[in-house]
Amino acid sequence: MNVRVAAAKVIVSVLHDDGSLSTLLPQYLAKIEERDRGLLQQLCYGTLRYYPRLKAYLDQLLAKPFKAKDQDLEAILACSLYQLLETRIPSHAAVNEAVSTCKALKKPWAKGLVNAILRRFIRERDELDETLKDNLAFSTAHPDWLIAYWKKAWPEHVDSIVLANNTQPPMTLRVNRRHLDREHYLENLNTLDIAASATPYSIDGITLQSPRDVLTLPGFTEGDISVQDEAAQLSARLLDLKPGQRVLDACCAPGGKTCHILELLDNDGDVVALDISPTRLERVEENLSRLGLNAQLIDADAADTASWWDGKPFDRILLDAPCSATGVIRRHPDVKLLRNPADIAKLAKLQLTLLRALWPLLIEGGVLLYATCSALPQENDEVIKAFTHDVSDISVEDTAVNAGLETPVGRQLFPQVNGHDGFYYALLRKTATN
Repeated sequence: MNVRVAAAKVIVSVLHDDGSLSTLLPQYLAKIEERDRGLLQQLCYGTLRYYPRLKAYLDQLLAKPFKAKDQDLEAILACSLYQLLETRIPSHAAVNEAVSTCKALKKPWAKGLVNAILRRFIRERDELDETLKDNLAFSTAHPDWLIAYWKKAWPEHVDSIVLANNTQPPMTLRVNRRHLDREHYLENLNTLDIAASATPYSIDGITLQSPRDVLTLPGFTEGDISVQDEAAQLSARLLDLKPGQRVLDACCAPGGKTCHILELLDNDGDVVALDISPTRLERVEENLSRLGLNAQLIDADAADTASWWDGKPFDRILLDAPCSATGVIRRHPDVKLLRNPADIAKLAKLQLTLLRALWPLLIEGGVLLYATCSALPQENDEVIKAFTHDVSDISVEDTAVNAGLETPVGRQLFPQVNGHDGFYYALLRKTATN
């Protein structure tokens, strides 16, 4: 399959809400030549990252919108605009590739149109920029509603959030301290001339100066390291784990936090890893196997405790709740297109349902860590406030995290350029019943 045709099909599917980038892209990577796979990923991620801005350009350039059956042409134009704006490809090459793709799409009639639109963009870009300078979606490359939410919640942080979201994320590793410490692994990297540095907040983290294939990293296959963002690495540490504890990792896939929990327990604990997706649980099992760790994996709805809980209470519960992923947009740029305000309210309702279902499973004195990769208070502080309002046997604990911003009941981390993702934590302890 032609690489630009594949990119168009992925992007159109995202626009139609027929899948996410993480589910669609692997299907199309398998259909193209290996040498083109890097380009396909770049086209899909880059185009979707900047799509609100690219769409603003296209709305100015097109006399009328494409019909639904021709949205693949809009996707090709968006990919080409991304390349013209954000890559070093020569202008004539970007135009020629787009025009030739019309034939590959079996739409040769569109060759003249695509050529004219792209050449007009090249000629008139300065004028277009002036026309669109007050367009919020254009200037931020984010949907208007999301910027409005952030301006209300975090007026002093919205610019830095937008900047971080529009940059590529770093590749961060978590050192398996059952095997070696961070300093020794940094020395191993230095010996191989792989530039890297210790993360400032996670004592287990290392950020690579440049991303690379994990199979080229020393000790990956042997389980010395895993790939995990620094903010996510804080989860297991916040649980204050002790060997022998019974721990629930609800909504556990893909398993990074499950594995970190077991590493800190030295594989000495009763860990239950739960997820509603059997396919995603396969990924958890793969990670556990590579690291030589053991957990009880359960395919179930965490809120339906009657269907899976054996009646034995947990010392610790990690609820990494389903959320909008607005804190990890740079890793999942399709979030800009897939999410809307109605989704936020639905997710907040689900998050509260999960908290209420799991709280009775915790022992007195036990800890539940609520986590999301959201940067919206509606899914974070507001959910915790609603939950604690109706529960008497609870205290909100200090997370003792230096990153981010302290909130009334938790800690909000914002995405950082060359640093951690956006994340939220609230630490809840079960107290004696009044």
